[in-house]
Amino acid sequence: MEKKLYCILLYAFLITITFPMLSSEAKQPLSLATDQTALLSLKHTSLLLATNWTNSTSVCSWIGITCSFRHHRVAALNLSNMALSGTIPPQLGHLSFLVSLDLTNNLFHDNLPQELSLLRRLKFISFRLNNFTGDIPPMLGQLPKLEYLNLRNNRFIGSIPKSLSNLTNLQFLDLTYNSLSGEIPKELGRLQSLQTLHIEYNHLSGAIPSAIFNMSTLVTIALTGNELSGSLPTDMCSNLPFLAGIYLSVNQLSGAIPTNLSQCSRLEYLSLSYNSFSGEIPSEIGYLTSLRELYLGANNLNGMVQLLIT
Repeated sequence: MEKKLYCILLYAFLITITFPMLSSEAKQPLSLATDQTALLSLKHTSLLLATNWTNSTSVCSWIGITCSFRHHRVAALNLSNMALSGTIPPQLGHLSFLVSLDLTNNLFHDNLPQELSLLRRLKFISFRLNNFTGDIPPMLGQLPKLEYLNLRNNRFIGSIPKSLSNLTNLQFLDLTYNSLSGEIPKELGRLQSLQTLHIEYNHLSGAIPSAIFNMSTLVTIALTGNELSGSLPTDMCSNLPFLAGIYLSVNQLSGAIPTNLSQCSRLEYLSLSYNSFSGEIPSEIGYLTSLRELYLGANNLNGMVQLLIT
């Protein structure tokens, strides 16, 4: 018994000396003061923050900061359109009550820090219109409450992380205008809350996974300007009752246009131009009474579209 107790105490001692930072942080409860320290790591990114973020005023009154009433912690950080530059400091991972993070339209660059995965309450992320580089971090798939993820107009490379399929609450995903390559992970079909899927103007290749067309909540599928190939599923509209927009132009898709398009009864925009589709234009397109725009040019199609007027 004494030997067992000795082993336990020795193990605890080794943990303490091996991970001193982890041990000390565990003793320090996070607070508004912790949030202030984390935010000050961003202060150098602009003169505006340097003059407004001062110790003489409460963090909750700083520009771009919203605090929660209940916990009196920083809940939203909105620094959009401020011409901020530099990198994202890892200290932002200490904003443990952060729900919304908006850095849209700035000059941030380099990789995203892994510490962002600590922000477990995040529901909204927009890094649109910056100069972030490197791979999209798989750790973004560790944010269980995330509903909105916008990484549009950056310089991300590599493949789309399969881990994004863990974001079961995600409703909006936009990865447009990056340099992503590889195939669209079929695992994204698990995103059964997703309404908007925009991955336009990248370098994606391979076939569009059939699982994408089984996400019944989808309103928009936009994959224009890639190198996607293969054919569309013949039953692509069987499980898309809310779909309003299909944007697949400027790819290398081939085969026939599915005849069951009429089952996408709410479809307003159908863009399939600049591909290699062949065969007859399905007459079923004429039954899409909500259709506002139709693009079928630059294919190998025959026939005419006769819209049903009601």
